[in-house]
Amino acid sequence: MDRLILRDLRFFAHHGVYAEEHRNGQPFIVSLELETPMAAAARADRLDLAVDYPEVQAVAAAVLAGPPRQLIETLAEEIAARLLQRFPSVAAVTVEVTKPSPPVRFEFAGVAVRIRRVRPGTS
Repeated sequence: MDRLILRDLRFFAHHGVYAEEHRNGQPFIVSLELETPMAAAARADRLDLAVDYPEVQAVAAAVLAGPPRQLIETLAEEIAARLLQRFPSVAAVTVEVTKPSPPVRFEFAGVAVRIRRVRPGTS
């Protein structure tokens, strides 16, 4: 299956377990991989036959701008569900959500979750 990949979309949002995360906000990085056929769009060179990636970004942006969530797992699930709902040609989606600077007392490059969700009825 062909894949549309949007890497390292950057957002500032107010999600997390701690009150300071909801109050102050922090950066989030989201990467998306949509499994969707691309041959017809490529042959015709027509955007209306493809998945429009600014629309994909807008789905992720809406989730990140939405109500505060405690877990990045929840953000990833919401993004995946909305992408599958919005784009019928997408058979599966992989979503990675990273918090590069969580408020913890040790130094590391961040924490991320990566999930893959498949449209019911496809493999």
